[in-house]
Amino acid sequence: MSKIITIGSACQDIFFPTKEGVLIETPDDILSQKKIAFELGAKYAIEDRHETLGGNSINVAAGLAKLGENVSSYATIGDDMTGKWILKQVQNAGIGIEHIKIESDCKSDLSAILVESNCVDRVIFSSHVASQRMAFDGRLIKYPHWFFIGDLSGNWQQNLDGILSYVKEKKIHVAFNPRQKTIHEDILKIVHTIGSCDILFVNKDEAIEIVSGCGEIAVRELLESEEYLLKVLRRLGSEVVAITDGERGAWAYDGNVMMHAKAIMQRAVDTTGAGDAFTSGFFASFIKRHNLETCLKWGIANSSNSVTEYGGQKGLLDEKEIEILADNVIVKSIC
Repeated sequence: MSKIITIGSACQDIFFPTKEGVLIETPDDILSQKKIAFELGAKYAIEDRHETLGGNSINVAAGLAKLGENVSSYATIGDDMTGKWILKQVQNAGIGIEHIKIESDCKSDLSAILVESNCVDRVIFSSHVASQRMAFDGRLIKYPHWFFIGDLSGNWQQNLDGILSYVKEKKIHVAFNPRQKTIHEDILKIVHTIGSCDILFVNKDEAIEIVSGCGEIAVRELLESEEYLLKVLRRLGSEVVAITDGERGAWAYDGNVMMHAKAIMQRAVDTTGAGDAFTSGFFASFIKRHNLETCLKWGIANSSNSVTEYGGQKGLLDEKEIEILADNVIVKSIC
């Protein structure tokens, strides 16, 4: 029996690093402040490519497993070569596969990730096929302590209803990381789910979208304030809220203490898995009953090391490594 089950997608990520794109600053667009452009019809050579296991919930599961947690993943893959590759990589990461369903005559999920090497940021092109067929069935699960709800696809509202019904019946703890796609599609469903959470993980863009869409005051000055975002999101029902914002670090609030942790500057090659690495570090620390400051330190330590490798897993830390690096994280109370 797994102590933690992460629910979402499993995919193969293929990374294409390039310096050929033109970066465009759009500061007036609060939800999309930086863009990249290429000449239409042009052909660009890629010197190298990297193939890794991906998917938000899989990345989080890998981070938890690396930190000693008993974790499995609830996901759907196809019966193709990509699916076989994914299943093998999941096992190699120490993640239980008892809840992974293989769909016949179906393509597994695949992502092509364009990495802008100069600023070490990326654009992700995702093909979700197998994950669209995921159907949550609580009868297949044997009473975990925690669910981590991540990147749901397909009929995700129905799956979310099934998950929350199971959570209520079995009294399971919930960590939730809503994605921009689901926030766009059904903000009310996301807000309702937050009310059932023990921990909410979002990046700042996601936090702004949720707060601006849930009926709260949406003045730009307030939406730029992490303190305001944390307080509003916690009022929606989550016991703990954590917000990340890249190189600016992360914030967390538990209703009593509000803290900010600075990022650790590393020589980065890819930021794709940084948010997931933060989540698994923070989450593992929380499960081990550490205080909020330590949770932030573990999250920042894990995310800062993840950016030194392509993908969401090669740079993940084990418990001994994360404790050492966490000593370098600066955390301050802000409220």
